[in-house]
Amino acid sequence: MNAVLHIILMGVCGSGKTSVGEALAQRLGCRFADADSFHPAENVEKMRAGIPLNDEDRGPWLTAIRAALDGWSAAGESSIIACSALKQAYRDVLSSDGDVIFVYLKGSKELIAERLKARSGHYMNPNLLQSQIEALEEPADAIVIDVSPPLEVIVDTLLAQLKARSAEGAALAG
Repeated sequence: MNAVLHIILMGVCGSGKTSVGEALAQRLGCRFADADSFHPAENVEKMRAGIPLNDEDRGPWLTAIRAALDGWSAAGESSIIACSALKQAYRDVLSSDGDVIFVYLKGSKELIAERLKARSGHYMNPNLLQSQIEALEEPADAIVIDVSPPLEVIVDTLLAQLKARSAEGAALAG
């Protein structure tokens, strides 16, 4: 990666944001961050208890993520971030400088519910999936990736999409 680039992998809980993000960051040789680590303790406790977060809960979290993006940009560091970014208003905060590419990891409710049942060691209560599906505003301007294939196929597909988008941008700029 030559220029600073921030990619936010978005979608509901269990869509594979962290797995895809770690694999993608390794392939691109850049920083990976899970947006969950930016949540204040109160938010974590709510989610652990199965209480959906509201917009007020998410405000400081989104601001902290945007501040991290700004810091990494200033340091010349690209990043991959796993972040639900369920609503357009949240994506607007995260991409306030227009320096973010959103990738929507999309899968069926049934597939994602199965993944959540198999997951251990995560504080996100699987019962929150429905509230996340209801809150989700599918993005109009994101790269959309189907999460049903194996991880390597997902990452290869995403890299091809990023390359195509980069080539389009270079053609438009030139």
